[in-house]
Amino acid sequence: MTADDRMIELALQGGGSHGALTWGVLDRLLQEPDLRIQGVSGTSAGAMNAVVLADGLEAGGPGAAREALARFWRAVSDAALASPIQRSVWDRLSGQWSLARSPGYVWFDQLSRLFSPYELNPLNLNPLRDLVARQVDFDRVNRCTAVDLFVTATNVRTGRPRIFRRGEISVDAVMASACLPLTFQAVEIDGEAYWDGGFTGNPALFPLVDECAARDLVLVQINPFYRPGLPRTSREIIDRINEITFNASLVKELRAILLLRDVIEASGQEDESWREMRLHRIHGDEDLAGLEPSSKLNAEWAYLCHLRDLGRARTDHWLKRHGADIGVRSTFDLSWLIEDSLKPAGALGSGCAARGDAWGADAGASAAAPADAAVPRRAAKTGGGARRAGRGRRE
Repeated sequence: MTADDRMIELALQGGGSHGALTWGVLDRLLQEPDLRIQGVSGTSAGAMNAVVLADGLEAGGPGAAREALARFWRAVSDAALASPIQRSVWDRLSGQWSLARSPGYVWFDQLSRLFSPYELNPLNLNPLRDLVARQVDFDRVNRCTAVDLFVTATNVRTGRPRIFRRGEISVDAVMASACLPLTFQAVEIDGEAYWDGGFTGNPALFPLVDECAARDLVLVQINPFYRPGLPRTSREIIDRINEITFNASLVKELRAILLLRDVIEASGQEDESWREMRLHRIHGDEDLAGLEPSSKLNAEWAYLCHLRDLGRARTDHWLKRHGADIGVRSTFDLSWLIEDSLKPAGALGSGCAARGDAWGADAGASAAAPADAAVPRRAAKTGGGARRAGRGRRE
């Protein structure tokens, strides 16, 4: 690392095989010679990408990490060849990636609504667990100092997030982060049961804010905030409920970051100014919104490569447009998040338009289509690079 290196933190969402888009994002970022990934928080498929990334970085740097990610996703695709859930003949002929008309998908979908995984899979067999264990050296992951790693799961009994950090990350932690409760039995770790981390942090942002030195947080989003169509079938309704649920915790944490920043600036707390975050987003909204949610279970190699290439293209576009903004200003306009929430300090009675200058936002920004234009930040206070000592864990 040199003094001229740009430092970022990555927040990786879960989303099944759509995580291959995140693979493409990471693959492109790892090609930037002066860009250092200082921290990664991941949930579900995002957690898998995160541990593979850390494993590769520890094994041999960015080049080895790119190779590890490619091997992992190829192994996922090879394992799916034996799955009874495959695209229908019609979908193959029409070039659709959906599994909604797959007899195997429909059958398992109906079974999961009638029987729990404890009834359908009493032996708790999980081929994905075996695949992750083969592909990832967790001793190496926990030795990795090149990147701070955080994996989120949801405690079934308390409903609170559990963050697994360096020294705690195992194949069980990753599987807990990806444990959809209607598909898999809860994963037990040290006597506690865990479900998918997406319920409480998709992904968790607070470890990146509290425990990492970089002040540029890049969200890699694969669950769209907005879908133009109205769901009408029971499957469409369930799928949209899941998307909204898995984005809810993210929206709350983004709101908290904005409000925290405003409180710090309004109160002049110099010792807290380091917690100001510059927020960025790399996403595939337009491409992913056109895919049916069932495609998250499609692991055909051609499809995964298609998503990888989308991720690379999106990242290349973002780097060209906003690479120079790293370390300078936010590029993810989030003013729409606080339009129907707690108002920032001093904003009561002034309306949304008055917040436009405070947040560098377009007063007419729509929650349906949040813009990614550069957002000038206020003049930074001193002490922005310091890390807090003796912080407590929030789990």
